[in-house]
Amino acid sequence: MTAAREVLIHAFDEDPSVVAGALRVGRNAAQAMPDSVVQVVIQGIAVTGIAVGGGFDEDIAATLDQGVRLVACGNSMQRAHLESSQMAPGVQIAPSAVAHLAERQWAGAAYIRV
Repeated sequence: MTAAREVLIHAFDEDPSVVAGALRVGRNAAQAMPDSVVQVVIQGIAVTGIAVGGGFDEDIAATLDQGVRLVACGNSMQRAHLESSQMAPGVQIAPSAVAHLAERQWAGAAYIRV
């Protein structure tokens, strides 16, 4: 059995509105490549957009429903004074987005920055 292909969609911004685009791109990628693992990694102050009540709750739910993994940068959360309990249900937390992205790329994942 071969490993699934993986796509990393990286959203790094000081504007939480970047979340809407990243989630849309993630859903589109999952739909176009149903046999691939799709991760949307949010870094920077944009992590506030994936907190509960951050303005994207419906988009987050729709994205997770399509099997897209949503990952928040723990360092960015700390900078934004967010606790894991404040993140939308289903959001995973990587201690460092940079380390997470590097590890996944070394394992063969494709990288896309939005």
